[in-house]
Amino acid sequence: MNTPSAAPITFTNARLVLADEVVHGSVHCQSGLITAVDLGNSMVAGAIDLQGDYLIPGMVEVHTDNFERHLMPRPKVRWDDAPALLAHDAEIAAAGITTVLDALGVGESDPDSVRGSEWNTVLDCLTDFSRRGVLRAEHLLHVRCELPAPNTLDLFAPFIGNPMVRMLSLMDHTPGQRQWENIEHAWIYFTGKKGWSQAKFEERVAQSKEHQARYAQPHRAYFTAYCKQHGIALASHDDTTVAHVEEAFAEGATVSEFPTTVAAAQAARARNMATIMGGPNVVRGGSHSGNVSAIELARMGLVDILSSDYVPGSLLSAMVRLTEAAGLTLPQAVALVSHNPALSVGLRDRGLIAQGMRADVVQVRMTPLTPERQQPVVRGVWRGGVRVV
Repeated sequence: MNTPSAAPITFTNARLVLADEVVHGSVHCQSGLITAVDLGNSMVAGAIDLQGDYLIPGMVEVHTDNFERHLMPRPKVRWDDAPALLAHDAEIAAAGITTVLDALGVGESDPDSVRGSEWNTVLDCLTDFSRRGVLRAEHLLHVRCELPAPNTLDLFAPFIGNPMVRMLSLMDHTPGQRQWENIEHAWIYFTGKKGWSQAKFEERVAQSKEHQARYAQPHRAYFTAYCKQHGIALASHDDTTVAHVEEAFAEGATVSEFPTTVAAAQAARARNMATIMGGPNVVRGGSHSGNVSAIELARMGLVDILSSDYVPGSLLSAMVRLTEAAGLTLPQAVALVSHNPALSVGLRDRGLIAQGMRADVVQVRMTPLTPERQQPVVRGVWRGGVRVV
C-alpha cells in the first residue's frame, strides 16, 4: 500500500458526511489517520479549502469485475497484467474508491476466458505493485468460485494462503436458475458479451447441468471449510429462494450478494446476513438480468452494501440516487459504500470520518442535472492522507 503521510493535513470549509449527520466543518489528519473533526472552518495555515464541497469517507468496494474487464477487454483478447492493473487501479481511484476487493473468478471450462485461465502472474503483479506502493487504491481480493466448473479447485490453488484474500463467494451460473432463471436473458448475455454462437450456447447449457450435478456439492464443501479454517468472509451469490439463503447461512455465509427476489433479501435480513446490491442496478433503475430492483429493496430497508459490480463509477452515482429515489439520508447512503462494506470483510479502521480512522477521504461536488437529480463529481481523493487523485 502507499505510505501514509506523516505531515499534518487539514481539510476545511467542507460539508462533512459523518455517521449520522452532515455538518459544516474541518478534518485534521496526521500519519495517515484522522486526528480530529471540528465544527466550522479551520484557521490552520495551509488548510485545504474544499469550498463547501462534501467530504465523504473513501469508498470500499467488495465486488468489482473491473480488473477482469481490463485483463480481457474483448473476447479472447488478453491484455498484459501490469498495464491492465494500472488502468483498473486508476479507474477505481478516480471513482472515489480507496479500498477495493478485486473480484477474480475461478472456474470456467473455456480456456480462452479469464476465469478459465491461471491467476499466478496476475497475483504476482498485484502483490509486487502493492508492496512497492505503485497503486493508488489499496487492493485486496474477493475470489469468486464457480462451483460447477471442473477446474475450480485447480485454478483456486494460487490463492491458498494469500493474505490479500478477504472474501470468497460461491457461484452457480447454470442457466435456468438463480441469476439466469430466464434462459433468454442468459442467451443475450453469453452471446452478446462473450461472443458465443447459438450452437455453443446450447452445448454449454447441456454441459453445465451435467457439471453441476457432478461438481457443485463437493466444491461447495471445500470452500466453506476453507473459509471457516482461515477466517475469511463467505458470501452466497444470486440467491433466488429462501432455501438458497438457508443453505448459505447454514454453511457460515455472512453476506448475500445480489439476491434476485424480495423473498431472498428478506430471508437474508432475518438471518443478519449483509445484503449486497449492484450500483448499476440502482443507476439503471433495474437489473440487467430482469431480477429485483435494488431501489425497491432499499425502500424496504433491505440493502446493506452497494457494489459497483461492472461499472466503478456507478458506486457514487448509486449512493446519491438512493437519497433521491429511496428516501435514504446521505449518511445512510454513504454507509452503504464505506463503513458497511468495510465491516463485512473485517476492516474496522476505515469507512468513517471520525477520530482514529484512516485518512481515506473523497471530496465530492454535487452538480444539478434537474430540480430532482444531482450528479456527484469526484474532485479529490486521499488515501492515508496522501492525495492519489
